[in-house]
Amino acid sequence: MPVISGKQFIDRLNQLHPAIWYKGKKIEGPISEHPAYKGAIQTKASLYDLQRDSEKADRMTFLCPDTNNRAGMSFLRPQTREDLEKRRIMMTEWARKTHGMMGRTPDYMNTASMALAASSPILKDQDEEFAKNLMRHYQRAKKEDLSFTHSFINPQSNRSSTYYDSEHHPVAAKVVKKTSDGLVIKGARLLATEGGMTDEVLVFPSGGGVQTKEFAFSFSIPSNTKGLSFLCRESFAQGESSFNYPLSSRFEEMDTVIIFDNVLVPWDRVFFYHRPDLAVRMFNESCFASQALHQVVNRQLVKLEFLLGLAQLLVSTLNVSEYQHIQEKISELIIGTEVISALHYKSEKTASIDRWGTMCPNLQPLYSAIIFHSKLYPRYIEILQLIGAGGFMTIASEEDFESEIGEKAEHYLQGAAIDGKIKTALFRLAWDVTMSSFGGRQTQYERFFFGDPVRLSSNLYKFYPRQHMIDEVLDFLNYTN
Repeated sequence: MPVISGKQFIDRLNQLHPAIWYKGKKIEGPISEHPAYKGAIQTKASLYDLQRDSEKADRMTFLCPDTNNRAGMSFLRPQTREDLEKRRIMMTEWARKTHGMMGRTPDYMNTASMALAASSPILKDQDEEFAKNLMRHYQRAKKEDLSFTHSFINPQSNRSSTYYDSEHHPVAAKVVKKTSDGLVIKGARLLATEGGMTDEVLVFPSGGGVQTKEFAFSFSIPSNTKGLSFLCRESFAQGESSFNYPLSSRFEEMDTVIIFDNVLVPWDRVFFYHRPDLAVRMFNESCFASQALHQVVNRQLVKLEFLLGLAQLLVSTLNVSEYQHIQEKISELIIGTEVISALHYKSEKTASIDRWGTMCPNLQPLYSAIIFHSKLYPRYIEILQLIGAGGFMTIASEEDFESEIGEKAEHYLQGAAIDGKIKTALFRLAWDVTMSSFGGRQTQYERFFFGDPVRLSSNLYKFYPRQHMIDEVLDFLNYTN
């Protein structure tokens, strides 16, 4: 089948009926109509519709040789730098649709599925069928345009390095039984963003966090698998008004804990199990990190550009551009955006072919970008708060402008060359990204998007190639002696 439409995506979700728990109640009825999911599902559907736009077909999709149908460009396995550019253009189109506010648009896991499948021969060390399972998973996802949530980490019950889970009543999901039909999984995993609003759940252990074999497994199963439940946090979508809640009403992605209650994972969906070494190798030897970060940093760049534009619009609206401290703040945003852009550009232009024949972006600039962004994003938010100052403390609502006091609100809330309602809409946007519960989640999300920044920094320290720089210094010292 060709790429799906937004309606097909929604219809498919509504037919699944996964076990989703929200505020103590199991969600009944169409998931697309539930207030906690509705806005994000509609936005996600609009992304799928972009793939069906005839004028954008060559930009958003590619002709898949094995099916002779068009598949989403994010599934493309790049073999040249031109292929990387094509994927980046497509991913940018989707990122701009959400202004980078949705971290789990389908291209993220599409990219991950492609990258892991490209390195599937690693799994032959346990069983050749597992390698085939991973490749079939990618082919099925590409053919049916599937969507995925995923989990890489265990619950935070005890983060001590010496902690071991209970054997009989585990907190973290683990293999509790092996049967002729498959693996039986019991326990919980997080952090499944968009849990319950995707076709399947992809589970992979963190490459560096597996200590015992019971926790070393990987598979993908449908979201409505028996015994599988999604426990939601409170929704940060405070209403459907796009005026009052311009971002959260559209882009609020639910975060969930996945609970496995003796879930049977059929053998044809297992990628590996009881092999901590394979968990490490699939991260260290595959192109997962470079391909995934290429998508992530691209989205983050779009988001930073949006925040820069928002900051400049606040400055113009308040007519404060003459002040040097304002100019310094905007310059800081410009510099940060340019640095991320340059790092992303370098990763693409210095890409190389890996041993599996996949063109991989240079990982080191991407690691630098993701670590820098984890510190940069909170600073962008702080600068927006400083520019808006007390204006964020008394923001009117859409209802005010439609009431008897609306005419006065228009007059007293006006900005430089704009009326009160437009200025209020601008401030509500800035408030939603900086001070609302949605905005707070966005800041925390970007701080830890690809894991603990300290651990990422440690990886960069260990693997960044700098021997040639050391040699240059040694050569200079030898010369001076």
